[in-house]
Amino acid sequence: MKVTFSIIKADVGGWPGHANVHPALMEIAKNKLQEAKEGGLLIDFHVTHCGDDLELIMTHTKGVDNEEIHSLAWETFKEATEKAKELKLYGAGQDLLSDAFSGNIKGMGPGVAEMEFTERKAEPVIAFMMDKTEPGAFNMPIFKTFADPFNTAGLVIDPSMHNGFVFEIWDIQEHKIVKMSTPEEMYDILALIGAKSRFVIKRVYPKEGGKLPADEPVAVVSTEKLYQIAGKYIGKDDPVAAVRCQSGLPALGEVLNPYAFPHLVSGWMRGSHNGPIMPVGVKNAICTRFDGPPRVVALGFQLSEGKLVGPVDLFDDPGFDRARQIALEVADYMRAHGPFEPHRLPMEDMEYTTLPGVLEKLKGRFVDAKEKENVIAHF
Repeated sequence: MKVTFSIIKADVGGWPGHANVHPALMEIAKNKLQEAKEGGLLIDFHVTHCGDDLELIMTHTKGVDNEEIHSLAWETFKEATEKAKELKLYGAGQDLLSDAFSGNIKGMGPGVAEMEFTERKAEPVIAFMMDKTEPGAFNMPIFKTFADPFNTAGLVIDPSMHNGFVFEIWDIQEHKIVKMSTPEEMYDILALIGAKSRFVIKRVYPKEGGKLPADEPVAVVSTEKLYQIAGKYIGKDDPVAAVRCQSGLPALGEVLNPYAFPHLVSGWMRGSHNGPIMPVGVKNAICTRFDGPPRVVALGFQLSEGKLVGPVDLFDDPGFDRARQIALEVADYMRAHGPFEPHRLPMEDMEYTTLPGVLEKLKGRFVDAKEKENVIAHF
């Protein structure tokens, strides 16, 4: 049968600061989704968090962008926001950019990653959730999963994967979309997605003629960017992703292995710094040091007629201890730069932070350099 796997997240209030999600907000979400399950809207659900983001993982048969599902998530976040305000949690409702739901939650603040597909005989799905970073943070690991033979042995030795995959890439500044194929367009894809603040991988599809339907995605990433929606800095983007694996797709370990390298991502403190993404179990997805370092969690499920068998907390594993240690060493190195680039983001990425306010305050104190040189030369 066809099932829809939806991850919808929002920061509706940090506890304390930007560190965690208060248990009362998690309980509200569980109760709301349980009511929807009992009413037949959902097949199953799981509520969790990554840092200060409330994460709703849901299965249903309504398809992507469904108004009922998105309305459920919106009302859940609104109710949680009211509790957050009552508890005076930090930034209560900061990801909710409107007071009125308009039929679709996209563009209203929360992040969304959904895909509809035909459930296979065995259907493993991984829900990835990041905090203190941007959608482009998934570019490197998703590329390595589906296109790098040094990471994914199946690209070389599994005939069903040998032809590669199709990447749907979004230009989130120009609001344009392109589909490109691997391995034949690999270098062109890298030319784009290496600029991770602009070009982001949105979906990955199988190719025609393979074991899986070519019109059903095998990976999807949330691409909402809060600063572009709101026009000013109000929070980090904190993306989520869903990835299917095994049986004609990368194996579970091939999907997870890219996160053993804590690559540099943008976000961290005030959304204004580069730092390493650290893979952690949910219990350690609490962003404290300089509001970080940025975190990623991975929950693994088997789907059975849409029911979520799991989760398994996949990064709660000593196999990722070294990645965490490297991330901490890189965090030390980056923090030692203080307010200097490349720890702080370049100026073009600071436009929607509080930095423009500083520049505006100093605006009248800048003088033309040539005029200044002429005055000095005169004396």
